Amino acid sequence: MTSPTQTGYDGHPPKPPSAFTRVTMVMREQPAWRITLLALLLSVLFGWLDEATGWEVSLLILYAMPIFLAVWWGGRTAGVIVTLCSVLVWWIVNEERLPYETGPAQLLAVVNRLFYFSVVAYAVSAVRRKQDADAERIRILEGHRQLERDIVKVSEHEQQRIGRDLHDGLCQHLAAIGCAARVLAEDLQAQGVAASADVVMIEESIYDAVREARNLARGIFPVHVDRSGLAAALHDLAHTMSALTGASIKVRECEDVPTDKPEVSMHLYRIAQEAVANAVRHGEAAEVVIAVKMVGNALELSIEDNGKGMPPLTQIGGEGMGLRTMRYRAQALAATLDFEPRSGGGTCVHCRMPLKPSPEPILS
Repeated sequence: MTSPTQTGYDGHPPKPPSAFTRVTMVMREQPAWRITLLALLLSVLFGWLDEATGWEVSLLILYAMPIFLAVWWGGRTAGVIVTLCSVLVWWIVNEERLPYETGPAQLLAVVNRLFYFSVVAYAVSAVRRKQDADAERIRILEGHRQLERDIVKVSEHEQQRIGRDLHDGLCQHLAAIGCAARVLAEDLQAQGVAASADVVMIEESIYDAVREARNLARGIFPVHVDRSGLAAALHDLAHTMSALTGASIKVRECEDVPTDKPEVSMHLYRIAQEAVANAVRHGEAAEVVIAVKMVGNALELSIEDNGKGMPPLTQIGGEGMGLRTMRYRAQALAATLDFEPRSGGGTCVHCRMPLKPSPEPILS
């Protein structure tokens, strides 16, 4: 199992940082004054090169490099300082070589360069702000994804704990009380006490409660869900939900899950469990059919019911926690989850998990 710290937002191992990213990380650790000083030195260096090449070869575009450096890693103040200094360096280098005879023309040339350098500084600043905003948006999305993983992980853990407590705690206590009731009933019957019949009824009620508690425990904590046990778990789910709700829930076909990850089977089981519960509880379905089969190069889990169908999300105030959890589990499997109306009434839930050429899903 891969920990969240080893995966990126898309659920796959993060790529190593590029050379530009590494340089950016180093430069961002430098104080602003050091970045500004480095940019000023570059501006002077390009001014010297401009002086050496003469008026015929224009190196005006090189002055944009220290401006970029100052704005990108030093900030707006550093960018303003380097922009003004670059204009000054350009003017000192080219003052005697400008082909302008009047002062206003020379001033216009200086203003022209100042405008060009300012546009460069503004463009770099805008790109930097957009990159920072994108990085913050990605950080928030990663935080939301991690929160979803934590919620599902905690939910799974709590369901397992409750299932174990029901099976190992409540069921055992009820079974012990049932044994005591049986002994009492036998003693009363041996003494010819008429109340022994009432004790037998109490014993039967206790064992009914034990069966219901065990059914609940199996639904909450399907301990045998793995690659080869999904079919058995789905059959148990159908049997348990049928006993608890009175609806006819059947597994029509169930193929093996072609993966070595038991988490895949658990996610598929939980999606089916939530879909069946929604069909019976909200759709008031009398019949539900579960199927797992191969469709092309994908594994498809389908749950069909004959209920009254799903109401539009606008009528129920958006998706509830159950639907959001189902979508998250499908996303963890790199699968698609669709809700479609069934011909003749009811709802069809399809979860399609591609097997090739997509890589194996990395689950939390």
